Amino acid sequence: MISYENLPLKKEILNELKNLSIDYVFQPIFHPDGRTVFAREALMRPADMTVTELIEKYTGLGKLHILEIATFFGAMKEYLHRGYSEQVTINSFPSETLTSEEAKAFEDRYGDPSSVGIVEILEYPIKGEGSGPDQNEDTIIQSMPVAIDDFGSGCNDMSVVDAYNPQLVKLNRDLISGIDHLPDKQKNVRRLVDEFHTRGIKVVAEGVEEKEEFDFLKELGIDLYQGFYLARPA
Repeated sequence: MISYENLPLKKEILNELKNLSIDYVFQPIFHPDGRTVFAREALMRPADMTVTELIEKYTGLGKLHILEIATFFGAMKEYLHRGYSEQVTINSFPSETLTSEEAKAFEDRYGDPSSVGIVEILEYPIKGEGSGPDQNEDTIIQSMPVAIDDFGSGCNDMSVVDAYNPQLVKLNRDLISGIDHLPDKQKNVRRLVDEFHTRGIKVVAEGVEEKEEFDFLKELGIDLYQGFYLARPA
């Protein structure tokens, strides 16, 4: 389990972090060759409940910001411990972001955020549901590249892309599953790829589980790939 001792954070934050029993696994995101790793996504793994249950619990307590801090600092700690060299992608709630003070502590410990990795904006909860700071504050979201996670599910649609102006958009598994033999999905994803490429945004296919899907997506010009067909979280 991740230990959050000795972090340069407020005492009350550190006390809250002590109550968490979580670890992190990482799932690679690949270039089109299916072998070269572009980045590794940090995925939270609580010890005594599911991720969804943990998020619901902390949302109900009005402490979702604690999970935001835990993810940034905990994921980076485990990532460095494993000695990975590629970029890390760190999930972030759209209703939360590190405060300027917390972002400075992160930078002091891990270096320039813009060169550390990528922030993935989750599809839930929407802005305003959490307990975090004003999104207009000068925070880490403004200094790190941004990816929109699970586009096409939850709250993550084109309006979110417009709001964040991301460098990456990750297409949800629902858009990808069976695409090699489903013409409607082919047409929809082709349209999205064209739209995002016109904006200079790279497209990631999430949840690629079959060789046939992977091969077809490469023909569509998808930039990056993630899914069980290529590698499971570990």
